[in-house]
Amino acid sequence: MKKSYVLGGASAAMALALAVSGMSLAQDAIAKRREFMKSVGAAAKQSNEMIKGERAFDAKAAAEALTKVSTGFAEYLTLYPKGTETGGETTASPKIWEDRKGFEEKGQAFAKAAASAAEAAGKGKDAFAEAFKTVGGACKGCHETFRVQKK
Repeated sequence: MKKSYVLGGASAAMALALAVSGMSLAQDAIAKRREFMKSVGAAAKQSNEMIKGERAFDAKAAAEALTKVSTGFAEYLTLYPKGTETGGETTASPKIWEDRKGFEEKGQAFAKAAASAAEAAGKGKDAFAEAFKTVGGACKGCHETFRVQKK
């Protein structure tokens, strides 16, 4: 009888450890998603300030910020495994898991737009501003479909 209690206790402890581990992995993915989106927001803010003349236009800084965004997006898309739909402070919509292909297509369009804007930065402020409009549109298009709006 004692042996069954020990085995039962060990099984329960193992199940709890696996559950906590799963929660930890989900929380880590959610935290990394939020961190990446904060970097996207910072790049967008910097870009908008340059376009509006609130900050001096710096082609190198603009290109670097948007290159970081565009190249980081492939990894970002991997941060949505099953089991990370809820928890933490996620604003991820269930539609991400329902329409994974659509989500990835929107993400790839965003990354492509960011890469184009990064390239356009070397052509001057006006070219950058024009290219950056596509980045904003790609952000909006993804957020409207795949993000739960904060109330």
